[in-house]
Amino acid sequence: MRVLVTGSQGFTGHYVTRQLLQAGHDVVGTATHLNDTRTVDLFETKAMDLTNPDQVKRVVESVRPDAVIHLAAVSYVGHGAPAEFYTTNVLGTRNLLESLAGADLPLQNVILASSANVYGNSRQGVLTEDTPPAPANDYAVSKLAMEYMALLWADRLPLIITRPFNYTGVGQSTRFLIAKIVDHFCRREVSIKLGNLDISRDFSDVRDVACMYEALLTAGVDMQGCVVNLCSGISWSMQDILSACSDITGHTLSVETDPSLVRQNEVKNLQGSNEAIMRVLDKPMTPFNETLNWMLQKQ
Repeated sequence: MRVLVTGSQGFTGHYVTRQLLQAGHDVVGTATHLNDTRTVDLFETKAMDLTNPDQVKRVVESVRPDAVIHLAAVSYVGHGAPAEFYTTNVLGTRNLLESLAGADLPLQNVILASSANVYGNSRQGVLTEDTPPAPANDYAVSKLAMEYMALLWADRLPLIITRPFNYTGVGQSTRFLIAKIVDHFCRREVSIKLGNLDISRDFSDVRDVACMYEALLTAGVDMQGCVVNLCSGISWSMQDILSACSDITGHTLSVETDPSLVRQNEVKNLQGSNEAIMRVLDKPMTPFNETLNWMLQKQ
């Protein structure tokens, strides 16, 4: 298929585009700024600002994709400009869907990346796609609003909405927790400053997540109209992660709580059910200690 991947130069896009190319798809990526020479030589990349509806329309009409994976977003929960969550994640996605619906394309799938953050501080244990949303921060609210807005096009576009839980891998920004911890171990720092320590997360390997997107792309009509968790189904606490990194490297860090890193309305626990995605994914999940070892060896 000819696949339009928004946010193709981001961390997730880097792995998703390579998975698609490896599977034989024709990829066209988009980025707000074409400043990453790692990707532009492998496939065509077009400049596209989601908040500019005319530019979005021109890109869609020029690419005329068979399918779309929409990854572009303001995705860092601690982003300091809350309005940008809504401008990009909601209105920007609306611009894309409006352009796709108006282009009269025989689209096979339009996959939208939401977030497991929409579940908020749920007390239900393992979260299924039927768990009622309860967003606890602006990022999560913007993603849930995007999901509801997308339903306006559900009768015209073959939508699949994904709710990725946390994932990581080589190349992730050290603004994100696992990448920060790995970086400190690789530099053999004496201590690390972290925010909320009483949290646990369902972590996946980004390479598995890329395979999940590719599997959904070719899953056919059975998954259209569905919301799908992208997760491992296993939760790791901060102590679990620190201990695993220490076992791999033989190094120990002391942990200090930095009040400036403690987020209000922090989601305490996120653990998902991956039953739905495993129905279409034809590979086992990578054990997370193997992901940590990969990251620690590559630094």
